[in-house]
Amino acid sequence: MANWGNILSRGNVEDRRSLRPAAIGGIGLTGILVLMGLNLLLGGDPIDVLNQLQNMPIEQQQVNPEQFAGEDSYEVFASTVLGSNNEMWTNLFNKQGASYTEPTLVLFRTATESECGYASSQVGPHYCPLDKTIYLDETFFDELTNRFGAKGGDVAEAYVIAHEVGHHVQNELGLLEGNRDSQANAIKTELQADCFAGLWAHSIKDRGVFEANEILEAMDAAAAVGDDRIQEKVTGQINPENWTHGSSEQRRDWFNKGYSQGNVSACN
Repeated sequence: MANWGNILSRGNVEDRRSLRPAAIGGIGLTGILVLMGLNLLLGGDPIDVLNQLQNMPIEQQQVNPEQFAGEDSYEVFASTVLGSNNEMWTNLFNKQGASYTEPTLVLFRTATESECGYASSQVGPHYCPLDKTIYLDETFFDELTNRFGAKGGDVAEAYVIAHEVGHHVQNELGLLEGNRDSQANAIKTELQADCFAGLWAHSIKDRGVFEANEILEAMDAAAAVGDDRIQEKVTGQINPENWTHGSSEQRRDWFNKGYSQGNVSACN
């Protein structure tokens, strides 16, 4: 466990984990499951149903509110990681005479609404540029370890948050718009966000946050979400033509580039 108490900065975290979707677009969850089942039986992809639901409003109800009452340890952890990212980027932007707008991080379970539409656990952690918000269901990390073989750990989870902050930085710099119009540009965008995450890790490595070799957790997580690793686990095949984020080796290498060099120029 990293020594997150050595970091005093805090970011803006909104906790929606006690809320669950009662219905989406007026359709109950049972109805959604039926739709997905019918679509699958007819030879379709359940993801098509999720895509259709993307822009439908979500009716949410409160479930077990006492479970997430107050500020729990995970909320503090997420706020600390976000705050230390904000601290680094604020300083870097200020050096260039620019201002940095801090993002919000929303913790949720199952699904919630964003300005970009339906935010679901199936999508995984993601950033919405329209509301400058990161959406995170922390149960995603169970999937990462159980299904994709990542070793896990709090530093691995911090890497994922820092990667999404990297997308926010790209949005602040005007690099997101148009940078996903081709496979090459989409992969470049993701690898740069990995490098930005490494840059964040470099910025705190002398504060006594990481124990010996804990940074390897982040590198392992970067490799675990490589397109080749995911494709092989899910389909048993590797098809580079369908990659969107880069290979395991590329993701690990770009994180390490930011971490080892500690310079924004290394991420260009």
